[in-house]
Amino acid sequence: MMKLDGAISPENTLFVLLCFEGPDVYSTAGGLGTRVTELSEALASQGYTTHLIFIGDPYKPAVETRLDGRLILKRWSQWVSKYYPNGVYDGEEQKLYDYNESVPYHIFTDIVRPAVAEGKTVVVLGEDWHTSEVMCLTSDLLHWFGVRDKVLMLWNLNSLMSLNRVNWGRLNFVTTLCTVSKYMKHKMWNLGVNPLVVPNGIPSRHLNPVDPKDVERLRTIAHRGDPNRLFLFKIGRFDPDKRWIMAMEAVARLKESGHPVTLFVRGGIEPHGADVFRHAYHRGLHIQDVVAHRPTLSQCLDAIEQAGPADIYNLRFFLPEEFVRTTYAAADATLANSGHEPFGLVALEVMAAQGIAVTGSTGEDYAVSFENAIVTETDDPDELVGYLLYLNRHPEEKERMRVAGQYTAKQFVWDHVIENMIGKLEFLARKQNITLVNSGVIDVISDAPVRASMAREAGQAKGVEHSSVM
Repeated sequence: MMKLDGAISPENTLFVLLCFEGPDVYSTAGGLGTRVTELSEALASQGYTTHLIFIGDPYKPAVETRLDGRLILKRWSQWVSKYYPNGVYDGEEQKLYDYNESVPYHIFTDIVRPAVAEGKTVVVLGEDWHTSEVMCLTSDLLHWFGVRDKVLMLWNLNSLMSLNRVNWGRLNFVTTLCTVSKYMKHKMWNLGVNPLVVPNGIPSRHLNPVDPKDVERLRTIAHRGDPNRLFLFKIGRFDPDKRWIMAMEAVARLKESGHPVTLFVRGGIEPHGADVFRHAYHRGLHIQDVVAHRPTLSQCLDAIEQAGPADIYNLRFFLPEEFVRTTYAAADATLANSGHEPFGLVALEVMAAQGIAVTGSTGEDYAVSFENAIVTETDDPDELVGYLLYLNRHPEEKERMRVAGQYTAKQFVWDHVIENMIGKLEFLARKQNITLVNSGVIDVISDAPVRASMAREAGQAKGVEHSSVM
């Protein structure tokens, strides 16, 4: 006897996440890899069987299970990646072709078919433009075999890159479009689509207290004997959208007005970095490079302390999470003042560590200026200068904002975000007339001869053979 309750649960639903990036060092190029890694782990921790299909390290196992078998990592296109050792986007087009050709058959044969036979619903979530075509092809294949109505398909947009390569009419027809903020929703209106908003999240560990002794030591190092010296931090890619020049100019103007600053900088390898440091140098700011090799928190502090006096410390080494969170907590402010930010994950991480985040006015839906963060509305460096001096004159406001910011961050841990997503999935399941059951077998999918027939007709038989997961 089956009990119908209309609620999505780990007993009746499993997830398939499709993304180019993933948890391997080889597979991570930015925030997207962090997002899918943490989302998949959070889903599995809540009890959902979760498959993450990504372009993985070619020398790691093709299939790896974690969290008692609930999280299944599937490293795709490894045979292609062996020819392209420089990360996930090396050989991008070749990997994309292989991914599109082979993933749909794997999803139907090895995931959807047995799941539906057990009376379970499958949720397929694709991330960013690389998965737009594979989502369409998967939908077509599932429709051919008569199981498309058993599967919820969502496609999520995290950035505005390569949107000219997306067939919006087709994708909007076969999936439910999603994005990570109201700002991005409004951007997508210009494309003639209206996505659902499911925000990004942070792991609950980011709420763990930072050691106050490390915070105090870092502040002492940054102040260099002057307790009135402002301590600022900025981390991110060297991209004009991040408004690095605005930050450097603000630091220069603060120094000129008699308010010295220590700024910790961690950028990337992008060419814009040369423009950033050139501007700082011409504005009379003293820049000191700091190097280290995979340091611990204590070694990070030692390296900076030994670097000598400077206005700007260019941290040219991998920053361990413990050091980053300590810096968020110790700094007077972290400058996440982007002119374009789909969500603003850095600022949320700052707030989780009880830091002061300075954001832009784009995707940071959670930020309320002078309540839980500082929100800049222009690219004028004087706006930054004015807000930072205000905080310096009102330390009680600064402390209140630190507490309010962490309270906000608690609302965006992945467990809460998943609750948001489940609510939307249940709405979509009702719209699609999917029956959610607690137990029991409700259908059996036709056998391999039908699949073979489809493969011949579509000319895709070869695509089945070069699936990366063996």
